[in-house]
Amino acid sequence: MKIFITGGTGNIGQYVTKELSEAGHICLVYTRTPGRVPGIGALPGVTEVQGHLLEFDKLEAAVQGSDTVIHIALGWGNEPLPMLENDTRVSVFLMEAAEKAGVGQFIYTSSTAAVGPMRGDTDENTLRAPDDLYGATKAATELYLLGFRQVYAAQGGRGGRVNMRRNVIRPGYTFSNPAFPGGASQSDKRFLQIAKDILQNRDVTFSKSAGTQFLSSGQIAKLYRKLVESDLNEEILFALGNRFTTWDEIAQMALDMTPESTSKIILTPDNWLPYRYKVDKMEKLFGLSFDATEELREHVRWNLERARRELAGDPLPSVTHEYSD
Repeated sequence: MKIFITGGTGNIGQYVTKELSEAGHICLVYTRTPGRVPGIGALPGVTEVQGHLLEFDKLEAAVQGSDTVIHIALGWGNEPLPMLENDTRVSVFLMEAAEKAGVGQFIYTSSTAAVGPMRGDTDENTLRAPDDLYGATKAATELYLLGFRQVYAAQGGRGGRVNMRRNVIRPGYTFSNPAFPGGASQSDKRFLQIAKDILQNRDVTFSKSAGTQFLSSGQIAKLYRKLVESDLNEEILFALGNRFTTWDEIAQMALDMTPESTSKIILTPDNWLPYRYKVDKMEKLFGLSFDATEELREHVRWNLERARRELAGDPLPSVTHEYSD
């Protein structure tokens, strides 16, 4: 299968590209900076195409001949109109271009932010009520994608049906080590700060319930592959771990790896309610259920090594691949 991927060199996309390449698919990775991560271009069946999300002519040309489009790349803006133009507008253009090109499936990468604050245990049918621009952007694009069932012949008149299948993946807290040298990482600054504190024998303090359902980028890539190879349509899937891990558990992992440290973990009381995202849908459809504990240990180990280097005066290379105009 030939798969067009935006954001294929980012923290999730690098693992998605790797997963699909290893499954024998042909991947066309649309990126601002081909060659930035040599390991991606060296994967079997992977070709990088240079282009910016706002270069619509390049996007339109690049999707031709693809069987599936996976849209992972994030467009950003600090105010409402730039967010709309850089993300939702781009996504809507890409889905329309994909339909016109005869693409069989479009997979959109949304976010749990499309739902908004937790209001009890949350599943894919929970009402969208975003409370920030990022969540509003994701929710708006979801609605465009799911509502894109036909075009209009004229005002008030329905035209032809859309043939392209359209599905949504909603990642939650996704973390990653770089999949390749020079690759991207999504690593909360708290990971590195915990590592520094413990290496310097400083105590670390957390609210007792602070944490989330962590999922690694390598794990979420398996969901993308399953969805690519399915015949599903108009489905939304939460992508989170099945286990809630607290930040003090993560700090304990770091302490266990640093037995010489005299740091202590201090917990403060809080009033957080133990709400969870329900992730049984991806298990029901694909048999996927993820416990990220081992991946978290590896991520803690990676951050401890980075912290040691930084404390020794060795400048850390950037592992953040951010959106830019």
